[in-house]
Amino acid sequence: MSRDILVSFEGVVKSFGNFIAVQKLDFEIKKGEFLAIMGSSGCGKTTTLRMLAGLEAPTKGVIRLSGKPINDLPTWSRDTPMVWQSLALFPFLNVIENVEFALKMRGVGKAERRRRAEQWLDRMQITEFADRNISQLSGGQRQRVALARSLVVEPEILLLDEPLSALDAALKVRMQSVLKNLQRETGITFVYVTHSQSEAFSMADRVVIMSRGKIEQIGTPQEIYRTPRTRFVADFLGSSNLFSGQVRSGTSGFELDTPMGPLRLAAPAASGESATLTVLDTQTHLSTTAPAGNVNFVPVKVIGEEFVGATATVYLETAQGQEIRVQKGHDELAGLPLAIGQPLYAWWNPEDGHLVRES
Repeated sequence: MSRDILVSFEGVVKSFGNFIAVQKLDFEIKKGEFLAIMGSSGCGKTTTLRMLAGLEAPTKGVIRLSGKPINDLPTWSRDTPMVWQSLALFPFLNVIENVEFALKMRGVGKAERRRRAEQWLDRMQITEFADRNISQLSGGQRQRVALARSLVVEPEILLLDEPLSALDAALKVRMQSVLKNLQRETGITFVYVTHSQSEAFSMADRVVIMSRGKIEQIGTPQEIYRTPRTRFVADFLGSSNLFSGQVRSGTSGFELDTPMGPLRLAAPAASGESATLTVLDTQTHLSTTAPAGNVNFVPVKVIGEEFVGATATVYLETAQGQEIRVQKGHDELAGLPLAIGQPLYAWWNPEDGHLVRES
């Protein structure tokens, strides 16, 4: 195993009776990286995290930490602390006593654990709350206490199970910044489970997308966003327009034969293969007339518009009933007639399309 690899899953399967929760996981986690595991409910992401924490035992396969198998290692011997969705703070202890707890369990002397706890309270900017009861804290303050309690032991890896799910939208954004900065400053490996694309993509160095107990794709947020490996990934992210059809070799190159007509492909593909063309909604354009040149275009009509800050999303529909989205800045949409029912053309450059096999 490379010295850069901290954790490896080797053929890991987890079953509960006849139900297979995780199907043959093979992937590695690098030292010092922020890895996010995401997917919808029931995809196996939390089960994967629990196996790494020692809360579940793999049915098959091996999990290695620093090259050593840990399947049979008890939770308390793994040095893999977890920040729970519920935070699991002790209500009978005040803030600094919560932070000291793990050090106390490890036999660290009173003076030393107090010193280290105070350092982390200061680092998390909650020193003023040291003597408060947990019930007197806000959601964000409790989150910082939970992080300080896990990080005070200076682990090599920290596991986080949807820790921001209970926070309001504005606080989530602030805590995302706190988490990413902490990870960069400490160099501790973070493994973060979430169903939120915005959380995973804003913080993680790499993202694992899971579905039905298996890994669909692993890559940087940019790689996954721009070049989804399967139709499931493209559909799950929801940031692309999808056009399904059959690849054929045309007079001007390869095309995808779809219900809306042939769409040009920028790269060669296997003729006769069923595939899906994905085009980011930010790279899909609108015009009032059919565009000329080597571009793909589809006649559409406007069915809605949504404003989000500096951008707007225009919802459109083809004659075949397929929805298409276009996301642009307000200045780019200025001058376009966007009344409901307005006929327009959605178009894109062939090189902005990405072809994936059906899955």
